[in-house]
Amino acid sequence: MATHLDLEEQEQLDQIKHFWNKWGTPITGVAVIVMGGFATWNGWQMWQQRQAVQASALADVVAVAVESGDQARVAQAFDAVKADYAGTLQAGHAALLVAQSSVKAGKLPEAKSALQWVVDHTKDEGYQATAKLRLAAVLMEEKDLEAAAAVLRGSFPAEFKGLAADRLGDVLQQQGKTSEAITAYQEAWKLLDPQVDYRALVGFKLNALGVATSESGMATLTETNK
Repeated sequence: MATHLDLEEQEQLDQIKHFWNKWGTPITGVAVIVMGGFATWNGWQMWQQRQAVQASALADVVAVAVESGDQARVAQAFDAVKADYAGTLQAGHAALLVAQSSVKAGKLPEAKSALQWVVDHTKDEGYQATAKLRLAAVLMEEKDLEAAAAVLRGSFPAEFKGLAADRLGDVLQQQGKTSEAITAYQEAWKLLDPQVDYRALVGFKLNALGVATSESGMATLTETNK
């Protein structure tokens, strides 16, 4: 019996050896790849966290410079953020601060540059949409209405489409395109949540153009202005 069991065990060992001789290298290779991938993923996560921390520190420097009104320091800190941490959320936030500071300082080209940088580089849709709305406002300030309209006719997340339509109405109004402005304001009225206070301002604009509004979301011309 013992000999029979020994022979069975030997046969099993021979089968295992044969299997490992045939498949051992590929299996080991897959294991190495999997473990290597896991280590790479952990390393990537740690790198991203480190980038976020460092970007936050530089973004804070930008914020302090903005508060101080030191435009030279603002530019220097922002350049550092763009150079090393362009892909972070903190960089987008810093750029919006820079643009706001530039507008207050009357430096509209610098504001446009910072806002366009957010549009081109940030991956956050909210920051992108905010930058587009503010960029349109700067372009309107410069009387570049065609460029402002082009920005506002671009793509926006659903949450920002009402605001974009309202601002487009403002641009069209300045261009003397009243009927098109009404259409844009009507779109804004329809898209904005009734609970949002800003919607009332859109209603005032429509009323001033002879358009009645209702809580059903419709905005139509009044009888006297048809």
